[in-house]
Amino acid sequence: MTQLSRSSPEAQGISSRAISSFLDAVAEEGLELHSLMLVRHGHVIAEGWWEPYTADSIHLLYSLSKSFTATAVGMAVEEGLLSVEDKVVSFFPDETPEDAGENLKTMQVKHLLSMATGHVADTMERIVRTDDWVKSFLAIPPDRAPGTVFCYNNGSTFMLSAILFKLTGVSLLEYLKPRLLEPLGIDQARWQENPQGIQLGFTGLHVTTESIAKFGQLYLQEGQWQDQQLISGKWVDQASSQHIPSASPGQEEDKFDWQQGYGFQFWMCRHGAYRGDGAFGQFCVVMPEQDAVFAATSGEDDMQATLDAVWKHLLTAMQPQALEADSESQQDLKYKLENLAHVPIHGEAETAIAAKVDGKTYTFEQVDLDPETARNFGALIPKSICLQKLGLEQNEHWLLTYTSEQTFQLNCGYREWSNYSTSFYSGDSERVAVSGAWTAEDTFTLHIRYVETPHCLRLELHFFEDELTLDLSWNVAFGPTRAPQLVAKRTT
Repeated sequence: MTQLSRSSPEAQGISSRAISSFLDAVAEEGLELHSLMLVRHGHVIAEGWWEPYTADSIHLLYSLSKSFTATAVGMAVEEGLLSVEDKVVSFFPDETPEDAGENLKTMQVKHLLSMATGHVADTMERIVRTDDWVKSFLAIPPDRAPGTVFCYNNGSTFMLSAILFKLTGVSLLEYLKPRLLEPLGIDQARWQENPQGIQLGFTGLHVTTESIAKFGQLYLQEGQWQDQQLISGKWVDQASSQHIPSASPGQEEDKFDWQQGYGFQFWMCRHGAYRGDGAFGQFCVVMPEQDAVFAATSGEDDMQATLDAVWKHLLTAMQPQALEADSESQQDLKYKLENLAHVPIHGEAETAIAAKVDGKTYTFEQVDLDPETARNFGALIPKSICLQKLGLEQNEHWLLTYTSEQTFQLNCGYREWSNYSTSFYSGDSERVAVSGAWTAEDTFTLHIRYVETPHCLRLELHFFEDELTLDLSWNVAFGPTRAPQLVAKRTT
């Protein structure tokens, strides 16, 4: 493994007190961070994981994946496999429509990279409904001339992945492994694929927090890592420079980091910084003027609030010279970083009603969901559930047997997180941390943290005589975060 070196904050020109202030701001504003790593002058000066998230856990990056995809393109350009001026249709003659318009014919790789294909709406929703994503993308005529309008278009990044797959015959991860991942010491990585076996590119990459920090540090060092030039300095400069404005009419550009322009799958930031980012707060922020990198994973809708806290508490505190050691502040910061946590459910081990519902099965009425809600909750709609007491001496105090299309058993840690793998909800085995307790006389609440993603599912079971109501909600989601209340009758 190639680990980043560690140092005290003061030795690298920032006070421990400033980093503590950042953590305090995160707590006060209720921002749900899962991890953070701050690097200055090539040294990790602060790192932490909110329990149950851990240093060795990979985490879904969502659109931060795009910056890794662009890096693969840059490497392929350096190897002479393609040019950013190449026409997109030149790679896919068999998939290009016979009646292709001028806008499609003139679209270049650089337009995919800079989200400037000429489309005015994301193409991905139309693409995913088809059997051939490449052909489907090429069948959607750009509304305007490429290079004239910015549109955050996931289909653009998928096409970059498809082009590399066509040129190399291997996946993004296979291509990046000897060129990027192995030199950086990234030995944990997973990337989701589409039905045709092409890795998504625009999302789906899972890596650790330190891997994000290393990636940012590589860009900060103009593509050089130890004695190797992994990415050309020219590509780093191209990727981290604005190619098209991203500002929306009516918004104050000096207040929003999404209004600062777009590079090659990187966003420009205020304060001379740039970043790769992903939905719900996956961050790789590169600050060249401060010689610093901020990496974070999160489950947070208000991503601007996290960046605001970085600028206010961290960036402004970075000094050009080392500071005098402050042992008291260093100890305070160390304690905070070591005790970061999303606490388990607080509540009672049991209540008077608990004995009455223990081991009883409740069967649910049928419910119709609108398409948007069905997308987020359809797989969760239960046919029946049964809550069973396991015993106070066991780590898992209550067991929830949950039957939807399949039957799942969820062990609920009491005043702690119970960690295991389950295919509950996604259908694929995923690592989870589960906690549950009686939060009211008639209410059992449990949290399921999908610890390799930003997502956490909350279930509230409300018991009343022979009836049960169930409330389901996500901490963050694309679309509705709450399902309609579900009603069940006791059947045993």
